[in-house]
Amino acid sequence: MTTVVLLGTLDTKGEECAWLRTRLRTLDVDVLLVDTGVSGLPRTTADIPRDRVALAAGDDLDRLRAEGDRGAAVTVMGTGAAAVVNRLYAQGRLHGVLAVGGSSGASIAGRAVRDLPVGVPKLIVSSMAGGDVSPYVGAADVAMLHSVVDIAGVNRVSAPVFANAAAGIAGMAKDFAARGHPLDDTTVRQGRPLIAASMAGVTTPGVDAARERLDELGYEVLVFHTSGSGGRALESLAARGLFAGVLDLTPCELADDLVGGVLTAGPDRLEAAGRAGIPQVVSPGALDMVKFGPLATLPDRFRDRHVRVHNPSVTVIRTTADEVAELGRRIGGKLRSACGPAALCLPLHGLSTLSAPAAGGTVPAGPYHEPETDAVLFDALRRALRGSAVAVHELPTHINDPGFGRAAADHLHRLIVDHCGATAEGREAP
Repeated sequence: MTTVVLLGTLDTKGEECAWLRTRLRTLDVDVLLVDTGVSGLPRTTADIPRDRVALAAGDDLDRLRAEGDRGAAVTVMGTGAAAVVNRLYAQGRLHGVLAVGGSSGASIAGRAVRDLPVGVPKLIVSSMAGGDVSPYVGAADVAMLHSVVDIAGVNRVSAPVFANAAAGIAGMAKDFAARGHPLDDTTVRQGRPLIAASMAGVTTPGVDAARERLDELGYEVLVFHTSGSGGRALESLAARGLFAGVLDLTPCELADDLVGGVLTAGPDRLEAAGRAGIPQVVSPGALDMVKFGPLATLPDRFRDRHVRVHNPSVTVIRTTADEVAELGRRIGGKLRSACGPAALCLPLHGLSTLSAPAAGGTVPAGPYHEPETDAVLFDALRRALRGSAVAVHELPTHINDPGFGRAAADHLHRLIVDHCGATAEGREAP
């Protein structure tokens, strides 16, 4: 029978979990209720009690209670819940996970489902879903539903939200059970070899051209939006060795990490492929900008910069010469240290739609068209890679010129062929 694992701290969310368990059973799914609480008495009976969750993390519930450290307890219960959830999945007793909670409950749930394969349904109902959900979602395919009111009883507002959550996870779990196979490492490696590509809206035409070329060459391309979570997902999958190559044409999350933007993927961005020895081609796409939220949220220290409202949710500022020089040094250092083959493609006529040059005397240059600043970046990259095994290809085009994307794809194909001997279809590079 289709089984949903329901996670909750039953000392504070027992009423809500009991209501959800009953609702799920009316939807013809079995329920395994896991108690991730620590302090108070459970308000309903769990199938997997809290002491077993703590034990799964190699800890003791009595010790956690005696210590009285809430943060440490949440960490332990998250680790234990992850062990429980993964064991149930391995046993074929899990077809979806539903969790309810505030900040601590969502944190535990996020940790619990993070290692499940892509495609296994994961839904967290939380009052935290109205803000930054990246700490809970990470790089996983986690869905979050805003509870609107706090999760403190079942009332005329929370009841329909909970009902939707139950219906949603029940439907997803039944469909998953019928399909039978998630996107795990085994299924990912079947079929055409995979390429990871990074893309932002401002580099879409160039990356699309590269994707089409790679498709012609026999690859399947997974495109990751460089929104912070996208970069983290790319790095996570690359670390597992799932890609034949990486086409990182838009590593712009590094600019956010350096300057303080909101779409950072962390300082380790652009390192996993190198550590795994995966062939990679990199370009400095969209390093001409740093991203923030709505204009009203832009920190005061950046308001004298070249500010542009990209859309109502995203405001950008132009990177400076000092910033791109440091980015060039950092990217060069990451490529130099790669264990596998790497190449750099430089689009000498612009890094994004905002820095496009004037065209034909009728189309003005983009607002971030600053060839002198881009030249500082290019020079820093050249110096950082001088004397290394990393090939530098300089193309007199804009990054969104289809020719640039195709050339970058061909360079990656050549690296893969030289590194592995052949693609899945045995095609040689042109």
